[in-house]
Amino acid sequence: MFKKVELQEGVTLYIRQSDQFKTVNFSVKWKTALDEKKSAQRTVLSNVLQDSNGRYRTQTALRNALDELYGTVLYTDVAKRGESHIFSLYAECVNEEYLSESGVLDEVLGLIQTTIFNPNLVDGQFDEAIVNREKRSVIERIRSVYDDKTRYAQKRMLELIRPNSAASASSYGTEADVGALTSADLFAAYNDMINNDEVVIYIVGDIDIADMIEKVTAAFTLNARQRQATPQPIVNEPVAVQHIGEQQDMKQGKLHLGFSTPVTFHHPDYAKMQVTNGVFGGFAHSKLFMNVREKESMAYYASSAYASHYGLLYVMAGIDAELEDKAVTLIKEQLVALQQGDITDLELDQTKALLANGIKSAFDSARGQIEVFDQYKEQDEHFTAEKLITGWQAVTKEDVQQMASEITLEIVYLLSGKEAK
Repeated sequence: MFKKVELQEGVTLYIRQSDQFKTVNFSVKWKTALDEKKSAQRTVLSNVLQDSNGRYRTQTALRNALDELYGTVLYTDVAKRGESHIFSLYAECVNEEYLSESGVLDEVLGLIQTTIFNPNLVDGQFDEAIVNREKRSVIERIRSVYDDKTRYAQKRMLELIRPNSAASASSYGTEADVGALTSADLFAAYNDMINNDEVVIYIVGDIDIADMIEKVTAAFTLNARQRQATPQPIVNEPVAVQHIGEQQDMKQGKLHLGFSTPVTFHHPDYAKMQVTNGVFGGFAHSKLFMNVREKESMAYYASSAYASHYGLLYVMAGIDAELEDKAVTLIKEQLVALQQGDITDLELDQTKALLANGIKSAFDSARGQIEVFDQYKEQDEHFTAEKLITGWQAVTKEDVQQMASEITLEIVYLLSGKEAK
């Protein structure tokens, strides 16, 4: 799917020539071990680097330059995946074939290079006013989780079952770490990222591969560095089920159940567990949706999600708090039904079709192709959507039954209003 080019040890280019899009897409990813203090630094750094640079020293000047490049888009973001923190720079520009002038691609490459290697510095440090403004922005983003009660309940549930773990750590860091960050700290974090993180570069578009490799090699003069370590297998030890309730000023109850499974992203049964989650609660035809929400009207919403990198599966439901016991019983019954092989052909076929549609939809955009490949190449560098779909198609009812038997409840968490119960 992508042509792989090793630019340096720990610096890899993946490039794909395709006439599917009228744009050329770039993504540069810096990857390091997940650590909340480092996450806080890199989240603020993400905001600072996309604000301005050494060539365009104000937000307005940079936005005007992007507009002049036929509406080129350039932005940065952070995320976590498993035990890794990922800082990403994205850029998208129109393909020169559709323009009356040339040189746009070179200009965009130059702008990416400037953003990375020539940041907006004052006396050898990041501009204090910009840093403080972006710190406030990141703190607001962290605090916003509290206002979104579903996200907050999920965060609390994870903190309870996986404290001091990547599973419960925020990709934005903590409010305290962001607040304590200085311009000097940020510049040190920038240098550490540029010089030590594993770097993966992606390019997708209707381009000349040999020419682009030459240009990228010249633009990204990065030293060799260590690659990210291969993730260790997750071992979830059996634990007693926790039942925890917390209260806030709110109306609708947020019921979150946390389950563990030995089947993780790198496990040979990963595709089977994806299908199992789909039948259980991943889609609108699933058992949770049809039985908990539709048939029994027990919940405003009910669904499940599979966090494969942590060996965890979650159930999320919006309920009236006084219905907690009934809702939990009904949710457990859906899992028992899977464990007993109560799976219809329609449930299985619809799940496989929706999983396939999801991956096909992702491939409709260059960004989607990059993000999906960046994840799945950790399993198979020759990954294709067709291989993934074939894996799902091969899953049987017996496989789903077996996977369901590997799912173990760890916690029942309810966030409810102070008047509840």
